[in-house]
Amino acid sequence: MAKDFTNWHKFKAQLDSRKRPPTFSEGEIWWCSVGVNVGVEADGKNLYFERPILIIRKFNDEMLWALPLTSKMKKGRFYSTLEVNGVIETVMLSQIKTLSSKRLQRPIGKINRYALKKIKLAARIL
Repeated sequence: MAKDFTNWHKFKAQLDSRKRPPTFSEGEIWWCSVGVNVGVEADGKNLYFERPILIIRKFNDEMLWALPLTSKMKKGRFYSTLEVNGVIETVMLSQIKTLSSKRLQRPIGKINRYALKKIKLAARIL
């Protein structure tokens, strides 16, 4: 399937012009406009080029580290799992991203401190 870089670049310009990014915190899961990416990097889907992400570090109100999630079950040292609203999701540890909070679209939920610590420890082995 061909990647829609043209429309992503148009939408990215709209994201960049946002005046007030949403308030967020570590451990939250959001739909996030990650965009159309190169090669095997996790792409976003749909109108807003989005996918679910787990916020693992908040640097300030505008910048964060996130790990993308997928509903496809994957195993191996570069993946971990967590439950979100009763659904098992795979966390893609190898695809950590530094993101602007302007990319955040809408919250999905929040994981507890224990689950966040488990994911952070798993990410350190990379």
